[in-house]
Amino acid sequence: ADAGQRPITVDDIVTKTAITAGAAIIAGGLTAWSGLYVLALPAFIVGFVVSLIIVFKQSSNPALVMTYSIAEGIALGGIAGLINLQYPGIAFQALIGTVGVLVGMLVVYKTGAVKVTPRFTKWLMGALIGVVVLMLVNLIAGFFLPGGFGLRDGGPLAIIFSLVVIGVAAFSLLLDFDMADQAVRAGAPAKFAWYIAFGLMTTLVWLYIEILRLLTYLRQD
Repeated sequence: ADAGQRPITVDDIVTKTAITAGAAIIAGGLTAWSGLYVLALPAFIVGFVVSLIIVFKQSSNPALVMTYSIAEGIALGGIAGLINLQYPGIAFQALIGTVGVLVGMLVVYKTGAVKVTPRFTKWLMGALIGVVVLMLVNLIAGFFLPGGFGLRDGGPLAIIFSLVVIGVAAFSLLLDFDMADQAVRAGAPAKFAWYIAFGLMTTLVWLYIEILRLLTYLRQD
């Protein structure tokens, strides 16, 4: 049978996720190392546009997913590289933190410590929307009040908010794992592994940015 037609396996998902994450890390590392931080914004725009195409078309196209991962890697490499100049070592600490959360949530999922039920999904979606609304409100308030409502100014409230966002992102990984599990159970085509890898990458990118942000708060004098 054609490789694209055979049913998906856990192996497929692990391999594709490792390829996409590896590509992002290499692209990010090279961007930070070369000092081409100026590439962060165009790369972020490319990643954003490609992600919209993938989401709306529910596309499992490997080229699109890899383009997204490399673009996000460059964007994060640029941002992390700049911040790393101010706080040496912080970019790598954030990477270790992200991997730690990923492994931790995989253990939580595999042991069934938290079950992904429709109720859990609904609760998490509510939390997700709440966090995004708070971010937007704070951003808009920032135009009128210095520092907005203090959700991003590095103070105690900002640290708490950042921890909440990291928590929501971490629990979002459980939804990604569940999607992978369901795809395997339903016998989805092997190519769908690329779409699952894209979902995981999106969550991990968000997690990395938020952990990086939290670390900058904790290292401010």
